[in-house]
Amino acid sequence: MAYDEDFANRVREQLAGNMAVGLSGSGELMVRVGPEATDEALERPHTRLFDMTGRPMRGWILVAPEGVETDVELGDWVRRGVAFAQTLPPKG
Repeated sequence: MAYDEDFANRVREQLAGNMAVGLSGSGELMVRVGPEATDEALERPHTRLFDMTGRPMRGWILVAPEGVETDVELGDWVRRGVAFAQTLPPKG
Protein backbone atom coordinates (compact mmCIF):
# COMPACT_ATOMS: atom_id res chain seq x y z
CA MET A 1 0.00 0.00 0.00
CA ALA A 2 1.36 3.42 -0.91
CA TYR A 3 1.66 6.09 1.74
CA ASP A 4 0.34 9.63 1.67
CA GLU A 5 2.97 11.77 -0.11
CA ASP A 6 1.82 14.99 1.58
CA PHE A 7 2.19 13.33 4.98
CA ALA A 8 5.64 12.07 4.02
CA ASN A 9 6.68 15.57 3.00
CA ARG A 10 5.49 16.97 6.34
CA VAL A 11 7.66 14.40 8.11
CA ARG A 12 10.66 15.17 5.89
CA GLU A 13 10.33 18.87 6.69
CA GLN A 14 10.61 18.15 10.40
CA LEU A 15 13.27 15.46 10.24
CA ALA A 16 16.94 15.77 9.54
CA GLY A 17 19.47 13.03 10.24
CA ASN A 18 19.05 9.84 12.28
CA MET A 19 16.37 7.22 11.73
CA ALA A 20 13.87 8.24 14.35
CA VAL A 21 10.50 8.16 12.62
CA GLY A 22 8.99 6.72 9.49
CA LEU A 23 5.72 6.13 7.73
CA SER A 24 3.93 2.82 7.68
CA GLY A 25 2.05 1.57 4.67
CA SER A 26 -1.18 2.05 6.61
CA GLY A 27 -0.57 5.79 6.97
CA GLU A 28 0.59 5.73 10.57
CA LEU A 29 3.66 7.48 11.92
CA MET A 30 6.32 5.10 13.30
CA VAL A 31 8.17 6.69 16.21
CA ARG A 32 11.30 5.35 17.87
CA VAL A 33 10.82 6.08 21.57
CA GLY A 34 13.13 3.44 23.05
CA PRO A 35 12.24 0.39 25.14
CA GLU A 36 12.13 2.29 28.44
CA ALA A 37 9.61 4.86 27.13
CA THR A 38 7.33 2.48 25.24
CA ASP A 39 4.69 2.03 27.95
CA GLU A 40 4.44 5.76 28.62
CA ALA A 41 4.14 6.54 24.92
CA LEU A 42 1.36 3.97 24.57
CA GLU A 43 -0.67 5.86 27.17
CA ARG A 44 -1.09 8.72 24.71
CA PRO A 45 -4.13 8.76 22.42
CA HIS A 46 -4.04 7.19 18.96
CA THR A 47 -0.97 5.04 19.66
CA ARG A 48 -0.24 1.34 19.48
CA LEU A 49 2.81 -0.89 19.64
CA PHE A 50 4.59 -1.34 16.33
CA ASP A 51 4.05 -4.96 15.34
CA MET A 52 5.80 -6.22 12.25
CA THR A 53 4.58 -9.62 11.09
CA GLY A 54 3.33 -10.61 14.52
CA ARG A 55 6.51 -9.55 16.34
CA PRO A 56 5.91 -6.52 18.59
CA MET A 57 8.88 -4.17 18.60
CA ARG A 58 9.30 -2.49 21.98
CA GLY A 59 10.88 0.86 21.49
CA TRP A 60 8.81 1.66 18.41
CA ILE A 61 5.18 2.80 18.40
CA LEU A 62 2.67 3.72 15.73
CA VAL A 63 0.65 6.91 15.90
CA ALA A 64 -2.60 6.94 13.93
CA PRO A 65 -3.27 9.85 11.55
CA GLU A 66 -5.68 11.32 14.12
CA GLY A 67 -2.75 11.75 16.49
CA VAL A 68 -0.68 13.87 14.07
CA GLU A 69 -3.29 16.03 12.39
CA THR A 70 -1.57 19.29 13.30
CA ASP A 71 2.03 20.32 12.74
CA VAL A 72 2.36 20.77 16.51
CA GLU A 73 1.31 17.16 17.17
CA LEU A 74 3.54 15.86 14.39
CA GLY A 75 6.45 17.97 15.60
CA ASP A 76 6.08 16.68 19.16
CA TRP A 77 6.34 13.07 17.98
CA VAL A 78 9.17 13.75 15.54
CA ARG A 79 11.18 15.59 18.21
CA ARG A 80 10.60 12.71 20.60
CA GLY A 81 11.89 10.20 18.06
CA VAL A 82 14.89 12.34 17.17
CA ALA A 83 15.74 12.90 20.84
CA PHE A 84 15.87 9.16 21.42
CA ALA A 85 17.79 8.42 18.22
CA GLN A 86 20.43 10.96 19.21
CA THR A 87 21.18 8.91 22.34
CA LEU A 88 22.26 5.95 20.20
CA PRO A 89 25.77 5.39 18.91
CA PRO A 90 26.18 6.18 15.23
CA LYS A 91 25.79 3.27 12.83
CA GLY A 92 29.06 2.19 11.42
